[in-house]
Amino acid sequence: MKMFLIFLLPILGFFFCNDTKGDYADVIAVSVSGQSGDYHFSVKVKSPDTGCDKYCDWWEVLSEDGELLYRRILLHSHTDEQPFECSGGPVSADAQDTLIVRAHMNTKGYGGKAMRGTVADGFKEAKDIKADFAKDVENDKPQPSGCAF
Repeated sequence: MKMFLIFLLPILGFFFCNDTKGDYADVIAVSVSGQSGDYHFSVKVKSPDTGCDKYCDWWEVLSEDGELLYRRILLHSHTDEQPFECSGGPVSADAQDTLIVRAHMNTKGYGGKAMRGTVADGFKEAKDIKADFAKDVENDKPQPSGCAF
């Protein structure tokens, strides 16, 4: 019986303790500048980039109902720059509009931490945003045309 448990425990540990979140890009900070209808976002992302084979290929801003408002295409991996921060815009929204900011991995898609908030009140982690939220926008333009490094 002891031998059986010694064999079984590592397998159970893998299935019950394996963290699959490590395969996704997490948005960890959002700051916004500009004026109503013309905001620029600065988004900090932590992602498990290994090179062009596995990297965060964009971050995006969505309305609360899942409409894609802006997508910032990332032209290269950030293997040695973690976390990294990129800016983009303009985003047409009002200061009180509830917005969602999330990131996308070229290999796994959505699934990491997203943030929800308003320009007026700031952004916080949105634990209820799942990988399948507004999944249909994944194929919307713009799309990456390649990876430089």
